Amino acid sequence: MRGIIQQKNESCLLRPDRSGEASGLPAGVEYHRVYAVGKRRIIRGMAAIILLFAGLIGLAQACLAGASAIDSQLLGRTGFTPLQHAAGALSLGLLIPYSMLLQRWLYGVPANTLHSVEGRFRFGVFGRALIVFGPMVLIVMSVGFLAPDGRVPWSTADLIAFFIIGMTFTPLAAAGEEYGVRGLMFRVIGSWTRGSRSGAVLGITLTTVLFSLFHGSLDPYILGSYLVLFAALAIITWRTGGLEIAVVLHGVYNVSGLVLATTLHMDLGGDLGSRGEIVGTPANLVPSAGLAIITAVIWWTTRVSGPPRTPALASERSERAGL
Repeated sequence: MRGIIQQKNESCLLRPDRSGEASGLPAGVEYHRVYAVGKRRIIRGMAAIILLFAGLIGLAQACLAGASAIDSQLLGRTGFTPLQHAAGALSLGLLIPYSMLLQRWLYGVPANTLHSVEGRFRFGVFGRALIVFGPMVLIVMSVGFLAPDGRVPWSTADLIAFFIIGMTFTPLAAAGEEYGVRGLMFRVIGSWTRGSRSGAVLGITLTTVLFSLFHGSLDPYILGSYLVLFAALAIITWRTGGLEIAVVLHGVYNVSGLVLATTLHMDLGGDLGSRGEIVGTPANLVPSAGLAIITAVIWWTTRVSGPPRTPALASERSERAGL
């Protein structure tokens, strides 16, 4: 009976595609507490975070070096090119298997369990979030581009190349950041406290602040937009028990930004290459309002059930059912 009541109270966004036990996961814990088994392994966690950022930088340098060699030696191009942008996006996408490898190596947790508390990627959750929240993110992102900065000339070939990159590699890059930061790093920091709620607060706070500063801008409007974006994604990951909705929101956010920038012939290379020098405007915070609303909606829909937990063991489920 309790199982039926809990299923009715569950958010419609989080209805499972299928039920089953997630092998390799501790039973009955929230997403960020998967590593919180036994002693608090803070030194191991710090090593995991260092290796994560080392991998992020190392993969980026390797991919960009390869793209630069192809550009200069085969295509005769320098500076910011479509191939350079694709290489950067690919390096971020590689954080997905890299983060899974670190989880397996340092914590002994199966790689596939980084997706969610169910130990798999919940395609139903992903699809419903894309339909429900995707249009809203597109709208609020578009409002921020109503007064674009100066335009630069673009060749037709480059515009087509960036469109293809935006539709393919950019969502992969956004997913890579989610698996690295809201996945591995959130779980690492979330395991450092005694309680689940304090672990969530610490994990959300540190991942948000550190990754926002890592983007290299101290402008209040731009930094504020990063803080809201990453805090929203971390809260959503916690409240939904997985990375699917965060991947949707971050992917649509980045894809719409890239496509709008190229459509309006903005200086995309200059903006990405000098983030620390860009002066923001209140328009940078327009998407933040939309993300805040989405986060509030998700919190409200999970107010009764709370954050999902890893499946209970079969014996525990039998006891709860009174069998």
